[in-house]
Amino acid sequence: MSPETGVSTTAAPVDAVVVPDRSVFIGGGWVSPDDEAPLDVVDPATERIIGTVLDASADLAHRALLDAREAWPAWAALPPSRRAGLLDALAAELERHGDALAELATHEIGMPIRESRAVQVDLPVKVLRSTAAIARQLAWDSRDASGSSVVREPVGVVLAITPWNFPVHQIVAKLAPALAAGCTVVLKPAELTPLNALFLAELGRRAGLPAGVFDVVTGTGATTGEALLQDETWDMVSFTGSLAVGRHIGAVAGSRIKRATLELGGKSPAVVLDDADLDLAVRTTVRNCFTNAGQKCNAPTRLLVPADRLHDAVRIAAESADAYVLGDPLDPGTTMGPVVSAEQRAKVLRFVDTARAAGATVATGGTAVDGTGFFLRPTIVTDLAEDAEIVREEVFGPVLVVQGHAGEDDAVRMANDTPYGLSSEVWSADEARAAAIARRIRAGQVRVNGVRTPALPVSPFGGYGQSGLGREMGPFAIEEYLEVKAVLGDPVLDPTATTAAPAAAGQDPLA
Repeated sequence: MSPETGVSTTAAPVDAVVVPDRSVFIGGGWVSPDDEAPLDVVDPATERIIGTVLDASADLAHRALLDAREAWPAWAALPPSRRAGLLDALAAELERHGDALAELATHEIGMPIRESRAVQVDLPVKVLRSTAAIARQLAWDSRDASGSSVVREPVGVVLAITPWNFPVHQIVAKLAPALAAGCTVVLKPAELTPLNALFLAELGRRAGLPAGVFDVVTGTGATTGEALLQDETWDMVSFTGSLAVGRHIGAVAGSRIKRATLELGGKSPAVVLDDADLDLAVRTTVRNCFTNAGQKCNAPTRLLVPADRLHDAVRIAAESADAYVLGDPLDPGTTMGPVVSAEQRAKVLRFVDTARAAGATVATGGTAVDGTGFFLRPTIVTDLAEDAEIVREEVFGPVLVVQGHAGEDDAVRMANDTPYGLSSEVWSADEARAAAIARRIRAGQVRVNGVRTPALPVSPFGGYGQSGLGREMGPFAIEEYLEVKAVLGDPVLDPTATTAAPAAAGQDPLA
């Protein structure tokens, strides 16, 4: 089998990326120990095994971290422009192998192929290139108003732990700024979707990343993730995933006074005001909510509409949900694939069944699809108490809750009535009114009238409250991976100094 496609048994092209079974990527190449436990990877649309990786032990995890530690000084000493050039080279490799990577991601997640190409290839390429451009312009060594030097330096070895829902993008959102900052990275991808991470590691080797700069060890959170977390070798941890695991990771980092960035999900509202185009707002919210079968941390899963338009909004939402075509994610005609696993399907159905039992109306969907694959019918739920579990908790499936509000102030109150604060949306015919509402909502991002991720992905992404700590994308992301040093009385950049020591920043230890 060749993970160039994930399932093909035919001969791979000469330049194809072939990920060996039962291997991890350490020190610039494949490591395949015989004594490590195997872990199968399952296609959620076909329920077939498409590859086998390792459930890496503490010894193997420690080996990867030591490798990253040894590689760090030389990588950190490279000029930022050289590191930026390698990010551009990795972007070029991603483009070169984009079709294969998109297909592999579709096999692992069940995401329709068009979505995979957009968010698992095209978006990561843009993130790599925009991060490289920012790194070239960043004030790495500057003067403040006192005449002191302000120096930005890499924090060190980064442990990155990423989720399964948008795996390539989530990896690159951590990898690009960490590498730009001069950090080395040990990645533990989600056990459900590890093949794309190993694929990306090989692309990094082909792009010229030095050995040890980007290592990948696979495994479960309980085995490999915990072994990495408890290891003393890393300097910073960057995690995207559940609130419960994020609390644990944050506690471990805090106990060591080490840095942690945590992106922990959300329960995002879409606020529709009384002057908005209801049909457009509802249909767009359904589409945004059901991307990747609703498995999206910033999905607008709470649709808040004027109470006197609630019936119309539910009808429009149900029509939109019923129009989805479920099926083979590789078929261009498919608009929704399966959820990622049988366990995830059962979790989503439990949310819906609990709401139904409490008196909620399930306007459409709310059931599994018979046959092969972990398919769920897209679901619209209404007639809910504000404290209902399905209103308060992240479902992570194709489920949209529709509620009525009593006006602008009530809509803002409902939008902010959540422990999360990752994303939100506002719809109004009056842009100034929408902008004013956006500034009253407690969330890391507010999208006005359906605006999605900008073509240049540099706007900060991250949340308030229990949505986590830190920001990804753009200059904010690079800053997360930097220490800041003040050098008082430093003559190096002082134009009035008669002598100055030669700066080492331009030297290239890997030349």
